[in-house]
Amino acid sequence: MIDDIKKDCEVRMQKTIESLHHNFNKIRTGRAHPSILDAVQVEYYGSMMPLNQVASVNVEDARTLTVVPWEQPMVPKVEKAIMTSDLGLNPASAGNVIRVPMPMLTEETRKGYIKQARSEAENARVAVRNVRRDANGDLKSLLKDKDISEDEQRQGEDDVQKLTDRFVAEIDKALASKEDDLMQV
Repeated sequence: MIDDIKKDCEVRMQKTIESLHHNFNKIRTGRAHPSILDAVQVEYYGSMMPLNQVASVNVEDARTLTVVPWEQPMVPKVEKAIMTSDLGLNPASAGNVIRVPMPMLTEETRKGYIKQARSEAENARVAVRNVRRDANGDLKSLLKDKDISEDEQRQGEDDVQKLTDRFVAEIDKALASKEDDLMQV
């Protein structure tokens, strides 16, 4: 039973880390990366679709993305969707290819992105601590039901704390990496 709680705890904490990396990918750095456009939604025959399902997104060079819609009539819709997204990008179309240049980041925008990254990291730490709290609550209820001894409960809580420390360290490492990435000129 204790092993099940620890496994569940580890799986949930790992999902938190994956979510953090996904959120970090949305934070724009000075370099072009296709995942920047993951959040863009395009109107496609009356329904909203993710951009990567109606067009291919590729890196042309370090500062430019190319978006090629699979259907010619979608070019203006894709261009408008990128322009109206909150990413601050200005696409330019040439035929059926849309080029999205990445503007240079100013010191002020870099600091804003770092603040956003720190906020995402703190949210991930809170989520990991919530998982720890749930696991410890499960251990206490097992003790209350007399399914485990106090020593087993204490050992289980120690193991859950070690997992928590490991995942919080992983979050801090990911944040440091993202901050370095954002501060590169």
